[in-house]
Amino acid sequence: MRYVAVQMLFGDRAKLFGLIFSLAFSSFLLMNQTSIFAGIMSRTGSQILDVIDAPVWVMDPKTPYADEIAPMTDNQLFRVRGVDGVSWAVPLYKGSARAKAADGTFRQCVLMGVDDATLTGAVRKIVLGSMEALRQPDTIVLDKAGYDFFFPGQPLQLGRTLEMNDHRVVIGAISDAGAPFATFPVIYARYSLAVQLIGRESRYLSVVLAAPKPGISAEQLAERVSRATGLRAATQDGFFWQTMHYYLRNTGIPVNFGITIAIALIVGTVVAGQTFYIFTIENLRQFGALKAIGVSNRRLVGLIVMQALIVAAIGYGLGLGLGATFFEVTLHKTATRGIILMWQNAVGVGVVIFVVVILASLLSIRKVLLLEPAIVFRA
Repeated sequence: MRYVAVQMLFGDRAKLFGLIFSLAFSSFLLMNQTSIFAGIMSRTGSQILDVIDAPVWVMDPKTPYADEIAPMTDNQLFRVRGVDGVSWAVPLYKGSARAKAADGTFRQCVLMGVDDATLTGAVRKIVLGSMEALRQPDTIVLDKAGYDFFFPGQPLQLGRTLEMNDHRVVIGAISDAGAPFATFPVIYARYSLAVQLIGRESRYLSVVLAAPKPGISAEQLAERVSRATGLRAATQDGFFWQTMHYYLRNTGIPVNFGITIAIALIVGTVVAGQTFYIFTIENLRQFGALKAIGVSNRRLVGLIVMQALIVAAIGYGLGLGLGATFFEVTLHKTATRGIILMWQNAVGVGVVIFVVVILASLLSIRKVLLLEPAIVFRA
Protein backbone atom coordinates (compact mmCIF):
# COMPACT_ATOMS: atom_id res chain seq x y z
CA MET A 1 0.00 0.00 0.00
CA ARG A 2 2.81 2.41 0.80
CA TYR A 3 4.34 1.82 -2.62
CA VAL A 4 1.03 2.64 -4.28
CA ALA A 5 0.72 5.86 -2.25
CA VAL A 6 4.24 6.91 -3.23
CA GLN A 7 3.53 6.21 -6.89
CA MET A 8 0.36 8.29 -6.68
CA LEU A 9 2.35 11.14 -5.15
CA PHE A 10 5.15 11.13 -7.71
CA GLY A 11 2.81 10.44 -10.60
CA ASP A 12 1.68 14.07 -10.79
CA ARG A 13 5.05 15.85 -11.01
CA ALA A 14 3.61 19.33 -11.52
CA LYS A 15 1.63 19.31 -8.27
CA LEU A 16 4.44 17.54 -6.44
CA PHE A 17 6.93 20.24 -7.44
CA GLY A 18 4.42 22.93 -6.49
CA LEU A 19 4.03 21.43 -3.03
CA ILE A 20 7.78 21.04 -2.54
CA PHE A 21 8.52 24.56 -3.79
CA SER A 22 5.94 26.20 -1.52
CA LEU A 23 7.21 24.32 1.53
CA ALA A 24 10.87 24.95 0.66
CA PHE A 25 10.17 28.65 0.21
CA SER A 26 8.25 28.84 3.48
CA SER A 27 10.97 26.91 5.34
CA PHE A 28 13.72 29.14 3.98
CA LEU A 29 11.81 32.35 4.71
CA LEU A 30 10.94 31.27 8.26
CA MET A 31 14.50 30.18 9.05
CA ASN A 32 15.94 33.27 7.45
CA GLN A 33 13.73 35.78 9.23
CA THR A 34 13.70 34.12 12.65
CA SER A 35 17.49 33.70 12.65
CA ILE A 36 18.10 37.28 11.53
CA PHE A 37 15.64 38.50 14.15
CA ALA A 38 17.43 36.50 16.88
CA GLY A 39 20.81 37.73 15.66
CA ILE A 40 19.76 41.37 15.64
CA MET A 41 18.21 41.06 19.09
CA SER A 42 21.38 39.48 20.49
CA ARG A 43 23.36 42.44 19.13
CA THR A 44 21.50 44.76 21.49
CA GLY A 45 23.47 43.28 24.38
CA SER A 46 26.65 42.24 22.57
CA GLN A 47 28.94 44.36 24.76
CA ILE A 48 27.35 42.78 27.85
CA LEU A 49 28.00 39.27 26.55
CA ASP A 50 31.59 40.15 25.65
CA VAL A 51 32.36 40.71 29.33
CA ILE A 52 32.87 37.16 30.54
CA ASP A 53 34.45 37.86 33.94
CA ALA A 54 31.82 40.01 35.70
CA PRO A 55 28.68 38.17 36.90
CA VAL A 56 26.97 41.24 38.44
CA TRP A 57 26.31 44.63 36.86
CA VAL A 58 25.40 47.60 39.05
CA MET A 59 23.97 50.78 37.55
CA ASP A 60 21.82 53.81 38.21
CA PRO A 61 18.23 52.70 39.01
CA LYS A 62 16.88 54.78 36.11
CA THR A 63 19.08 53.12 33.49
CA PRO A 64 16.66 51.56 30.97
CA TYR A 65 19.08 49.50 28.85
CA ALA A 66 22.74 49.08 27.90
CA ASP A 67 22.89 51.81 25.26
CA GLU A 68 21.45 54.54 27.46
CA ILE A 69 23.19 54.47 30.81
CA ALA A 70 22.83 57.20 33.43
CA PRO A 71 26.33 58.03 34.75
CA MET A 72 27.07 57.75 38.46
CA THR A 73 29.56 59.35 40.81
CA ASP A 74 32.73 57.48 41.73
CA ASN A 75 31.43 57.21 45.31
CA GLN A 76 28.99 54.52 44.13
CA LEU A 77 31.93 52.25 43.36
CA PHE A 78 33.09 52.38 46.98
CA ARG A 79 29.54 51.83 48.23
CA VAL A 80 29.29 48.65 46.18
CA ARG A 81 32.66 47.47 47.44
CA GLY A 82 31.40 47.88 50.99
CA VAL A 83 28.42 45.53 50.53
CA ASP A 84 28.74 42.25 52.39
CA GLY A 85 29.42 39.42 49.97
CA VAL A 86 31.24 41.45 47.29
CA SER A 87 34.54 39.84 46.35
CA TRP A 88 35.63 42.69 44.09
CA ALA A 89 34.10 45.61 42.22
CA VAL A 90 35.62 47.66 39.40
CA PRO A 91 34.44 50.58 37.27
CA LEU A 92 33.31 50.36 33.66
CA TYR A 93 32.64 53.19 31.24
CA LYS A 94 30.32 52.60 28.27
CA GLY A 95 29.55 55.44 25.96
CA SER A 96 30.32 56.85 22.55
CA ALA A 97 33.15 58.87 21.07
CA ARG A 98 34.22 60.02 17.61
CA ALA A 99 37.37 58.53 16.10
CA LYS A 100 39.16 59.89 13.04
CA ALA A 101 41.81 58.33 10.83
CA ALA A 102 44.78 60.21 9.34
CA ASP A 103 42.96 60.66 6.00
CA GLY A 104 40.04 62.38 7.72
CA THR A 105 37.68 59.38 7.73
CA PHE A 106 35.68 59.51 10.95
CA ARG A 107 32.92 57.61 12.66
CA GLN A 108 31.05 57.44 15.92
CA CYS A 109 32.31 54.51 18.00
CA VAL A 110 31.24 52.52 21.02
CA LEU A 111 33.83 53.27 23.70
CA MET A 112 34.40 50.85 26.57
CA GLY A 113 36.59 51.99 29.48
CA VAL A 114 37.81 49.01 31.53
CA ASP A 115 39.49 48.82 34.93
CA ASP A 116 43.07 50.11 34.75
CA ALA A 117 44.53 47.52 37.12
CA THR A 118 42.80 44.30 36.10
CA LEU A 119 41.37 45.12 32.64
CA THR A 120 38.12 43.52 33.83
CA GLY A 121 35.35 44.27 31.37
CA ALA A 122 37.48 43.89 28.25
CA VAL A 123 36.62 41.58 25.40
CA ARG A 124 38.66 38.38 25.40
CA LYS A 125 38.38 37.49 21.70
CA ILE A 126 41.56 38.90 20.16
CA VAL A 127 42.40 38.63 16.46
CA LEU A 128 45.82 40.26 16.59
CA GLY A 129 47.95 41.37 19.52
CA SER A 130 47.05 41.08 23.20
CA MET A 131 44.65 42.81 25.57
CA GLU A 132 47.68 43.54 27.75
CA ALA A 133 48.57 46.22 25.21
CA LEU A 134 46.01 48.45 26.97
CA ARG A 135 48.54 48.92 29.78
CA GLN A 136 50.65 51.00 27.41
CA PRO A 137 50.05 54.80 27.36
CA ASP A 138 47.44 56.08 24.88
CA THR A 139 46.71 52.60 23.57
CA ILE A 140 43.35 51.20 22.52
CA VAL A 141 41.94 47.91 21.23
CA LEU A 142 39.85 48.29 18.07
CA ASP A 143 37.49 45.64 16.73
CA LYS A 144 38.14 44.16 13.29
CA ALA A 145 35.03 45.71 11.74
CA GLY A 146 36.22 49.13 12.88
CA TYR A 147 39.70 48.48 11.52
CA ASP A 148 38.23 47.54 8.12
CA PHE A 149 36.26 50.80 8.14
CA PHE A 150 39.18 53.10 9.00
CA PHE A 151 41.73 51.20 6.88
CA PRO A 152 39.70 49.56 4.08
CA GLY A 153 41.46 46.89 2.05
CA GLN A 154 44.60 47.02 4.18
CA PRO A 155 46.07 44.07 6.10
CA LEU A 156 45.72 44.00 9.88
CA GLN A 157 48.60 45.90 11.42
CA LEU A 158 49.24 47.10 14.93
CA GLY A 159 50.69 50.51 15.69
CA ARG A 160 48.35 52.51 13.45
CA THR A 161 46.92 55.64 15.01
CA LEU A 162 43.54 57.33 15.35
CA GLU A 163 42.53 60.72 16.70
CA MET A 164 39.91 60.91 19.45
CA ASN A 165 39.01 64.22 21.12
CA ASP A 166 42.34 65.76 20.03
CA HIS A 167 44.18 62.77 21.49
CA ARG A 168 46.42 60.54 19.39
CA VAL A 169 45.77 56.90 20.28
CA VAL A 170 47.63 53.82 19.10
CA ILE A 171 45.96 50.56 18.07
CA GLY A 172 47.62 47.99 20.30
CA ALA A 173 45.39 45.03 19.48
CA ILE A 174 42.51 44.08 17.22
CA SER A 175 39.53 42.26 18.73
CA ASP A 176 36.61 40.19 17.53
CA ALA A 177 34.08 42.08 19.63
CA GLY A 178 30.40 41.30 19.17
CA ALA A 179 28.66 43.53 16.64
CA PRO A 180 26.63 46.28 18.37
CA PHE A 181 23.06 47.02 17.38
CA ALA A 182 24.07 50.09 15.37
CA THR A 183 27.18 48.34 13.90
CA PHE A 184 29.52 51.06 15.17
CA PRO A 185 33.22 50.25 15.66
CA VAL A 186 33.96 49.08 19.20
CA ILE A 187 36.96 50.54 21.04
CA TYR A 188 38.38 49.39 24.37
CA ALA A 189 40.61 51.57 26.50
CA ARG A 190 41.66 51.83 30.10
CA TYR A 191 39.11 53.68 32.23
CA SER A 192 41.53 56.57 32.90
CA LEU A 193 42.15 57.00 29.16
CA ALA A 194 38.49 56.62 28.20
CA VAL A 195 37.42 59.58 30.35
CA GLN A 196 39.97 61.72 28.50
CA LEU A 197 38.70 60.62 25.10
CA ILE A 198 35.08 61.64 25.71
CA GLY A 199 35.69 65.22 26.83
CA ARG A 200 34.75 67.06 29.97
CA GLU A 201 31.82 65.66 31.93
CA SER A 202 30.85 65.79 35.57
CA ARG A 203 30.28 62.04 35.88
CA TYR A 204 31.94 59.16 34.07
CA LEU A 205 31.08 55.96 35.89
CA SER A 206 28.59 53.95 33.80
CA VAL A 207 28.51 50.57 35.49
CA VAL A 208 30.15 48.87 38.43
CA LEU A 209 31.18 45.30 37.63
CA ALA A 210 31.23 43.03 40.66
CA ALA A 211 31.67 39.40 41.64
CA PRO A 212 30.38 37.50 44.68
CA LYS A 213 32.46 35.77 47.29
CA PRO A 214 32.51 31.96 47.27
CA GLY A 215 29.24 30.48 48.43
CA ILE A 216 27.16 33.43 47.22
CA SER A 217 25.36 33.32 43.88
CA ALA A 218 25.25 36.22 41.45
CA GLU A 219 21.49 36.56 42.03
CA GLN A 220 21.97 36.78 45.79
CA LEU A 221 24.71 39.37 45.45
CA ALA A 222 22.62 41.48 43.06
CA GLU A 223 19.77 41.48 45.58
CA ARG A 224 22.12 42.48 48.42
CA VAL A 225 23.67 45.33 46.44
CA SER A 226 20.27 46.69 45.37
CA ARG A 227 18.99 46.57 48.93
CA ALA A 228 22.12 48.15 50.47
CA THR A 229 22.82 50.90 47.93
CA GLY A 230 19.49 51.67 46.24
CA LEU A 231 21.16 51.11 42.87
CA ARG A 232 19.95 48.63 40.27
CA ALA A 233 22.01 45.45 40.35
CA ALA A 234 21.45 42.63 37.91
CA THR A 235 23.22 39.52 36.77
CA GLN A 236 24.90 39.60 33.39
CA ASP A 237 22.07 37.59 31.83
CA GLY A 238 19.50 39.75 33.60
CA PHE A 239 20.96 42.97 32.20
CA PHE A 240 21.21 41.39 28.74
CA TRP A 241 17.51 40.44 28.75
CA GLN A 242 16.57 43.83 30.19
CA THR A 243 18.27 45.46 27.21
CA MET A 244 16.68 43.10 24.70
CA HIS A 245 13.21 43.60 26.16
CA TYR A 246 13.66 47.36 25.85
CA TYR A 247 14.24 47.04 22.10
CA LEU A 248 11.36 44.60 21.76
CA ARG A 249 8.98 47.00 23.50
CA ASN A 250 10.15 50.27 21.99
CA THR A 251 11.11 49.53 18.38
CA GLY A 252 9.25 48.30 15.32
CA ILE A 253 11.59 45.35 14.80
CA PRO A 254 9.26 42.67 16.23
CA VAL A 255 6.32 43.94 14.15
CA ASN A 256 8.28 44.02 10.89
CA PHE A 257 9.74 40.57 11.34
CA GLY A 258 6.43 39.26 12.65
CA ILE A 259 4.65 40.33 9.46
CA THR A 260 7.18 38.52 7.28
CA ILE A 261 7.01 35.38 9.41
CA ALA A 262 3.19 35.46 9.28
CA ILE A 263 3.29 35.76 5.48
CA ALA A 264 5.60 32.74 5.27
CA LEU A 265 3.22 30.72 7.44
CA ILE A 266 0.19 31.78 5.38
CA VAL A 267 1.94 30.94 2.11
CA GLY A 268 3.01 27.56 3.42
CA THR A 269 -0.41 26.72 4.85
CA VAL A 270 -2.65 28.03 2.07
CA VAL A 271 -0.60 26.92 -0.92
CA ALA A 272 0.31 23.54 0.51
CA GLY A 273 -3.20 22.95 1.81
CA GLN A 274 -4.88 23.92 -1.45
CA THR A 275 -2.45 21.95 -3.61
CA PHE A 276 -2.68 18.88 -1.44
CA TYR A 277 -6.48 19.10 -1.44
CA ILE A 278 -6.60 19.30 -5.24
CA PHE A 279 -4.13 16.42 -5.42
CA THR A 280 -6.39 14.26 -3.23
CA ILE A 281 -9.57 15.19 -5.13
CA GLU A 282 -7.98 14.28 -8.45
CA ASN A 283 -6.98 10.90 -7.04
CA LEU A 284 -10.38 9.97 -5.59
CA ARG A 285 -10.78 7.14 -8.11
CA GLN A 286 -7.52 5.59 -6.93
CA PHE A 287 -8.55 5.90 -3.28
CA GLY A 288 -11.94 4.43 -4.25
CA ALA A 289 -10.17 1.45 -5.81
CA LEU A 290 -8.22 0.92 -2.62
CA LYS A 291 -11.45 1.04 -0.62
CA ALA A 292 -13.07 -1.41 -3.02
CA ILE A 293 -10.37 -4.02 -2.35
CA GLY A 294 -10.88 -3.71 1.39
CA VAL A 295 -8.43 -0.99 2.58
CA SER A 296 -9.84 0.57 5.76
CA ASN A 297 -10.39 4.27 6.31
CA ARG A 298 -7.71 4.24 8.99
CA ARG A 299 -5.20 2.81 6.54
CA LEU A 300 -6.15 5.38 3.92
CA VAL A 301 -5.65 8.20 6.42
CA GLY A 302 -2.23 6.77 7.21
CA LEU A 303 -1.33 6.72 3.51
CA ILE A 304 -2.36 10.36 3.04
CA VAL A 305 -0.40 11.43 6.11
CA MET A 306 2.62 9.48 4.80
CA GLN A 307 2.38 11.34 1.48
CA ALA A 308 2.24 14.62 3.39
CA LEU A 309 5.29 13.72 5.48
CA ILE A 310 7.30 12.80 2.38
CA VAL A 311 6.51 16.16 0.80
CA ALA A 312 7.27 17.96 4.06
CA ALA A 313 10.63 16.21 4.46
CA ILE A 314 11.73 17.08 0.90
CA GLY A 315 10.49 20.67 1.09
CA TYR A 316 11.97 21.28 4.54
CA GLY A 317 15.27 19.72 3.52
CA LEU A 318 15.56 22.02 0.51
CA GLY A 319 14.60 25.03 2.63
CA LEU A 320 17.20 24.08 5.25
CA GLY A 321 19.86 23.79 2.57
CA LEU A 322 18.97 27.20 1.16
CA GLY A 323 19.00 28.74 4.64
CA ALA A 324 22.37 27.23 5.53
CA THR A 325 23.84 28.43 2.23
CA PHE A 326 22.50 31.95 2.77
CA PHE A 327 24.04 32.30 6.23
CA GLU A 328 27.31 30.73 5.13
CA VAL A 329 27.59 33.42 2.44
CA THR A 330 26.61 36.33 4.72
CA LEU A 331 28.43 35.18 7.88
CA HIS A 332 31.72 36.78 6.88
CA LYS A 333 30.24 40.07 5.72
CA THR A 334 30.93 42.96 8.09
CA ALA A 335 27.32 44.13 8.28
CA THR A 336 25.92 40.64 8.96
CA ARG A 337 28.75 39.12 10.98
CA GLY A 338 27.65 36.95 13.84
CA ILE A 339 24.17 36.31 12.43
CA ILE A 340 23.89 32.55 11.98
CA LEU A 341 21.29 29.88 11.40
CA MET A 342 20.61 28.79 14.96
CA TRP A 343 19.75 25.14 15.54
CA GLN A 344 16.79 26.22 17.68
CA ASN A 345 15.37 28.10 14.70
CA ALA A 346 15.96 25.17 12.35
CA VAL A 347 14.24 22.73 14.72
CA GLY A 348 11.36 25.11 15.42
CA VAL A 349 10.75 25.76 11.73
CA GLY A 350 10.87 22.01 11.08
CA VAL A 351 8.16 21.41 13.65
CA VAL A 352 6.03 24.23 12.19
CA ILE A 353 6.38 22.94 8.62
CA PHE A 354 5.43 19.38 9.55
CA VAL A 355 2.45 20.61 11.56
CA VAL A 356 1.33 22.79 8.63
CA VAL A 357 1.58 19.87 6.22
CA ILE A 358 -0.31 17.52 8.54
CA LEU A 359 -3.08 20.10 8.92
CA ALA A 360 -3.16 20.61 5.16
CA SER A 361 -3.52 16.88 4.60
CA LEU A 362 -6.37 16.70 7.13
CA LEU A 363 -8.36 19.10 4.96
CA SER A 364 -8.48 16.50 2.21
CA ILE A 365 -9.00 13.42 4.37
CA ARG A 366 -12.74 14.05 4.85
CA LYS A 367 -13.38 13.53 1.14
CA VAL A 368 -11.62 10.18 1.29
CA LEU A 369 -13.48 9.05 4.42
CA LEU A 370 -16.86 9.80 2.83
CA LEU A 371 -15.84 8.26 -0.49
CA GLU A 372 -18.04 5.50 -1.95
CA PRO A 373 -15.96 2.64 -3.36
CA ALA A 374 -18.40 2.43 -6.28
CA ILE A 375 -16.90 5.59 -7.75
CA VAL A 376 -14.22 3.49 -9.33
CA PHE A 377 -16.86 1.74 -11.52
CA ARG A 378 -18.49 4.94 -12.78
CA ALA A 379 -17.71 6.26 -16.21
